[in-house]
Amino acid sequence: MAKIKEPFLFSWREVEAESDLDRLRLVFEYLPDEELMQKLEGHRGQGRNDYPIRPVWNSILAGIVYQHKSIESLRRELMRNGELRDLCGFNPFLGASAVPPPWVYTRFLKLLFEFAGEIEAIFHRLVDELKELLPDLGKELAADSKAIESVGKPSKKEEPDGRRDTDGNWGKKTYRGQREDGTLWEKTVSWFGYKLHLIVDAVYELPLGYKLTKASVPDCPQLLPLVEELDEKHHKIVEDAEMLAADRGYDSEENNRGLYDDYGIKPLIDIRAMWKDKEKRLVFNRVDNIVYDEFGKVYCENIDTEEALAMAFSGFEKDRMTLKYQCPVKAYGIECSCAGECEHAMKSVRVPLALDRRLFVPIARSSYKWRRLYKERTAVERVNSRLDVNFGFEEHYIRGLEKMNLRVGLALIVMLAMAKGHIVEGRKDLMRSLVKRKAA
Repeated sequence: MAKIKEPFLFSWREVEAESDLDRLRLVFEYLPDEELMQKLEGHRGQGRNDYPIRPVWNSILAGIVYQHKSIESLRRELMRNGELRDLCGFNPFLGASAVPPPWVYTRFLKLLFEFAGEIEAIFHRLVDELKELLPDLGKELAADSKAIESVGKPSKKEEPDGRRDTDGNWGKKTYRGQREDGTLWEKTVSWFGYKLHLIVDAVYELPLGYKLTKASVPDCPQLLPLVEELDEKHHKIVEDAEMLAADRGYDSEENNRGLYDDYGIKPLIDIRAMWKDKEKRLVFNRVDNIVYDEFGKVYCENIDTEEALAMAFSGFEKDRMTLKYQCPVKAYGIECSCAGECEHAMKSVRVPLALDRRLFVPIARSSYKWRRLYKERTAVERVNSRLDVNFGFEEHYIRGLEKMNLRVGLALIVMLAMAKGHIVEGRKDLMRSLVKRKAA
């Protein structure tokens, strides 16, 4: 073996261990859980304290940070890793025997079910604290749902037996797209379990609101209740919000109207093709040659040739609640054989949103701005991906709505606490990541 003349002062194991423990330190230092700890300790009262509340709670958070799929996996790591035990707060003089047995964790997690509201309160407190650190948090929003499979099997029994999931049900989601060669593709995914509905900040990719439901619950009716709760808990965020992007699963007149009329949030929701006659165009107002299609695009039809020319979107008039479109001759400088006959030649046309609130929204669907801002929707997809890969929802041993809701809440508060820690300590670029660490 070639000898190194000047060995490094620290080994890679020491550097890796310090960086790993620093990630957990961020969660411990910046998670506002003191009120929960006091309530849990008060619940225990004068009973036996062989395994104190705080170290057990800290170890559960460590299991999320280090992506342990089960309590047994976490316990093995705690028995092996003295530094981790010390950081969690277990008695160092007891060594590996300080690690609680499985039944302690089982009882503790059942106890946490009674304090699920406190965990949700921690989530909302973290959102408020992040809003103070990031004044523009929530300016651009995105919403989506995420399938979460249950490890339990479907059951017709009402009473849980520990193996089957009596709370979850079957869900289905269909994805459609177009290949590069122009052909269409369709893929349907089904799963048994639950669905997580999320609202996130589209710039910082941080969750702001959530709700867990059975898998069969449709996405569309969940959007406005999520925004309503966000407004109740964090009014300043909704007050500052300018837009919300979501896929076509949320496409409805009610959502578009509610977002803008009630909260002043411009909807950027993809639209479904629902017209049976794909060639059909509807005449707008009294002018026979101004028409629109099922995607909210407005055209001027040449009176002589019946050729449809897309009109140029030139802005939203808030006071009139209308979209303004320019004659294509004026906007693009093209020639039109019927310009002398058309009463709108070289003029503008106003399209009221009230004509069809599902098709017409404050940022016109035909505009470059709509397409650019709609891309922000992918932020919520990246949050969903992190929940799967980094927070253990891709592979887990969870069954039952109560357990799943607790696990979701714990994952989200860890995500936000770590983001807050990175921001406070000057590592804003790492706020989105659970696994990236500070430079050694």
